[in-house]
Amino acid sequence: MKSYKNAIQNLTTEGTFQLFTQDATVFEQGKVEGTYKDYIDGHLGPELGHFKSFTFSDYQIDVNVSLPYAYTTENYLYTIVLKADEAKGTKERTIESKGVATSILKKIDGDWKIIHSHTSFKKLNQ
Repeated sequence: MKSYKNAIQNLTTEGTFQLFTQDATVFEQGKVEGTYKDYIDGHLGPELGHFKSFTFSDYQIDVNVSLPYAYTTENYLYTIVLKADEAKGTKERTIESKGVATSILKKIDGDWKIIHSHTSFKKLNQ
């Protein structure tokens, strides 16, 4: 979970595909995103290009292991700074949100892989 969080903070998906199974399901904010590849190709990947920064704070994780599965619940605040876009006439702006995520991982060949991820958030002071 830490590797995934660090990648997002570094505005990259590099190295994240190995954290998920090929058929992992991803849900975000009430939407079925599909597989992790679908989520990256159609949502998060393009979105990261619009971010100047993405930082987590007040991060807490609860892990429950019941082999071969683990269940995680994450609570956090995050701050996104969106880049200015002269072509669209938008200025740089900051979004602050409170997020929660639940994930199911399965131990496969000695490695933990995410098989299900669900995130949601609410904007703060917006």
